[in-house]
Amino acid sequence: MAPQELPLIDYDNVPVGSLQHRIRSLDGEQIQQLLDYERVHNNRVQVTEVLENRLQELREGATPSGGTQEAQPVEAEDTPGGSPVEPSGSPEPMHPPRHGIGGLPGKPKADRPRKQ
Repeated sequence: MAPQELPLIDYDNVPVGSLQHRIRSLDGEQIQQLLDYERVHNNRVQVTEVLENRLQELREGATPSGGTQEAQPVEAEDTPGGSPVEPSGSPEPMHPPRHGIGGLPGKPKADRPRKQ
């Protein structure tokens, strides 16, 4: 089975954390289809657990939620004029104070004079 034939668009690139939410609208047959594909192609333990758990929920009487998987995921778009933030507006780097000396700002090691 090709990834294009799966009930979940871009299935191979769906993060495991969002998979549980993305499969809520699928029925048992579609979940089984994803599970079979996963076992043959990637066999990721976390993914198979999520799919098996959802399949069990459906067998126990849960119903798929509304929604569809037909739309492509929304990608963020670039702003036409670029970012309004200028690098000159960045704050100066701050280094944590050295241990045991109160009130003195810390310095990175590269700025310290070398001992000879």
